[in-house]
Amino acid sequence: MSDTIADPETDATATYAVDPALARRLTQRIVASPRAETYAPVAPATGAPVAVIPTSTPDDVQVAVDAARAAQRSWARRDLADRARRFLDLHDRVLDAQSDLLDLIQIENGKARAHAFEEVLDVAMVARHYARRASSYLKPRRRQGAFPVLSQSVESHLPKGVVGIIAPWNYPLTLSVSDAIPALIAGNAVVLKPDSQTVLTALRALELFRDAGVPEGLVQVVVGEGPVVGAELVQRTDYVCFTGSTHTGRLVAREAASRLVGASLELGGKNALYVAEDADLDRAAEGAVRACFASTGQLCISIERLLVHEEVADAFLDRFLGRVRALRLGPAMDYSVDLGTLTSQRQLDAVRRHVDDAVARGAKVLAGGRARPDLGPFFYEPTVLDGVTPQMTCYGEETFGPVVSVRRVSGDDEAVRLANEGEYGLNASIWTRDVARGRRIAARLYAGTVNVNEAYAAAWASVGAPMGGMRASGLGRRHGAEGIVKYTESQNVTVQRLLGFGPPLGLGYERWAQVLTVLVRLLKRVGVR
Repeated sequence: MSDTIADPETDATATYAVDPALARRLTQRIVASPRAETYAPVAPATGAPVAVIPTSTPDDVQVAVDAARAAQRSWARRDLADRARRFLDLHDRVLDAQSDLLDLIQIENGKARAHAFEEVLDVAMVARHYARRASSYLKPRRRQGAFPVLSQSVESHLPKGVVGIIAPWNYPLTLSVSDAIPALIAGNAVVLKPDSQTVLTALRALELFRDAGVPEGLVQVVVGEGPVVGAELVQRTDYVCFTGSTHTGRLVAREAASRLVGASLELGGKNALYVAEDADLDRAAEGAVRACFASTGQLCISIERLLVHEEVADAFLDRFLGRVRALRLGPAMDYSVDLGTLTSQRQLDAVRRHVDDAVARGAKVLAGGRARPDLGPFFYEPTVLDGVTPQMTCYGEETFGPVVSVRRVSGDDEAVRLANEGEYGLNASIWTRDVARGRRIAARLYAGTVNVNEAYAAAWASVGAPMGGMRASGLGRRHGAEGIVKYTESQNVTVQRLLGFGPPLGLGYERWAQVLTVLVRLLKRVGVR
């Protein structure tokens, strides 16, 4: 591992500080009483406090939901085009404010600036997409009626009402804001609970919503622990969008189901990348580095398992490990480093536990394998393990850190079998020069997104297509039509003309049943669907 990085003359603590006036301005948007309890999250890169954040109570959640519901009524009455155009403005405002947003993401999360920029790009792309496509996704559509001409059915989409969004710390801008955009365009209000570690990033983004013309009160923010504030939000809102662990996702789903409200859940993953024998190995190695170590591995769709065809395994690993060892690790608030830090002591402990357990049970460390307290309290080197077996914790349990295991496979069948092992099904990556072969392999994988000759960004950034997990990796989808339709209730309004469904005057039910039988047979014969 190359030595990096931090300039010893630089005061990282000062660099990772938030202006107190900015913090006070932002935290005023949190729904909390004047005497609220407070806490002070720390910057992962330094361990120094970032700001004093007030916390919400269950009563505050009710206040936030009531205020959002009041604002939603007039918002829903606005024309869809009027709602959507504000988010084309947001597109530009997010790009213009990227320096502020990138600073806050790095301060609160600790990821490298290049990976923070992915979040800015994502929000802009999602805002543009739904601003321009919402009308086609949500426009009323005529549907087949019971009887041609006589039955005229129209499907419309009505907003759910108040959407609760529970966002995680690993993508504090994307997973707070990008899910809110389609919910708002569809005519809903939003009550957002960002993770307690990354509140300021979400609050700064919501200032841009206001600047783009989104009415005050339509987006409310509550802050607090998931079992208290998050649970209350699930109990109070009309739809829940949750991103987080599979364990917590099951609890959210259970609570939402008890109230008969919908929920979309993007949960954990133990994602696999397959390098076929005909792959472009240089391209595959470069892509695998991004797949495994983007956002320091704290990405639900990052790769934690490399399945490499035995014919090219040595040649691929030579290229891959060389790139891994050359990665620059450190706390710089610019584009000079490749990896940032883990976000918390909890994440560092989990990574250490997985690596130490694997090594103790016989796995070999091919690269990395060490914490780097010389750089900051939670830094850990990008790590590659060989010889990982089912007895090791990291074999099937999500690590959520910069750790990947390597396994040689004999061909496509073994790769598919291993990729489909376990309970998850979020993302996968396939590398082959034969695109048709890549599509055939993809069709055999239990994964909501599959990238061929790319790590994760191609499927994620294709915001017109759905993204989400299968099996224990979640329910529902973000992006595409489903990413906005899920925030609506479908309504069928059918107008019956001339002849009704009861027997005409003077015709008994038995004779009427005979007439309808003939008519239904005729409709089949003439091709009516």
